[in-house]
Amino acid sequence: MKIALTGGTGFIGGHVFDNTAGRGIGIKALTRRPQPARPGVEWIRGSLEDEDSLKKLVSSCQAVIHMAGAVKAENREAFAHINLTGTEKLLAATKAAGIKRFIHVSSLAAREAELSDYGWSKAQSEEKVRSSGLDWTIIRPPAVYGSGDREMLEMFRMAVMGLMIMPPKGRLSLIAADDLSRLILTLVDRDISQPSYHQLYEVDDGHPEGWSQNEFAQALGHAVGRPSIKVVHLPKKLLSFASKAEGWLHGNQARLTQDRVRYFCHPDWVINPTLRPPTTLWEPQIPLEEGLNQTAIWYRSRGWLKR
Repeated sequence: MKIALTGGTGFIGGHVFDNTAGRGIGIKALTRRPQPARPGVEWIRGSLEDEDSLKKLVSSCQAVIHMAGAVKAENREAFAHINLTGTEKLLAATKAAGIKRFIHVSSLAAREAELSDYGWSKAQSEEKVRSSGLDWTIIRPPAVYGSGDREMLEMFRMAVMGLMIMPPKGRLSLIAADDLSRLILTLVDRDISQPSYHQLYEVDDGHPEGWSQNEFAQALGHAVGRPSIKVVHLPKKLLSFASKAEGWLHGNQARLTQDRVRYFCHPDWVINPTLRPPTTLWEPQIPLEEGLNQTAIWYRSRGWLKR
């Protein structure tokens, strides 16, 4: 079987590649820049804006996995250009190639579409997938962590220092990238995934009611060998001011945007347990403590994290 993949150059994409071993799956993966050769992977140069490269990407494939998207952009229009228009063009290429199976990896942020421009763009993309006429499945992951992830690396580094700077108190769900990639690849298998057609799944590590930010901070501390962590919750106003200051200093390169402040400060990023995939299809296998420990070991093996 051959699948077309967007987002393969990201850290979750790396886990998807790693988990194809023994599944008889070949991958055609979209990339803007040259990539090193990888067994079982054919790199296709192009982007979601380039209809010719999308046509080449999906050619001779039996399924499409769409993971690519922007998590940071200047404004709603910029998010829409990548997350919405890019999805529309990929859907058009998929249908033109006669492919029916389409797995769309969205975000839990889509549940709160009016909270952030990012969430709005992901919700709009989901609607395009729902109305596509394809055999689609939508996955909404919460916070994803694992080897290769640079987004959560700073939190591990804070934990090493024994001090965690967090947004206002709230709860969140998490999932290991390996668990998420196993689900994605399971959904590609038509023999077992038909009950997932036209379904939306919210996925996590299976921990009831998610994790408080303090619980997450302490789990990070144990993973890096700091069993006692001091947690400081910053108020939204202070984070908003910090975001504006970073914007003045770094412009479009700022990491803490106003959009991300609104996202981070929302108190409930716990998945809806009624939207979990059926256990006959998939179950998470990596508890949070184990997954964070594995991630810390990987970071240290690459010199990204102090010992």
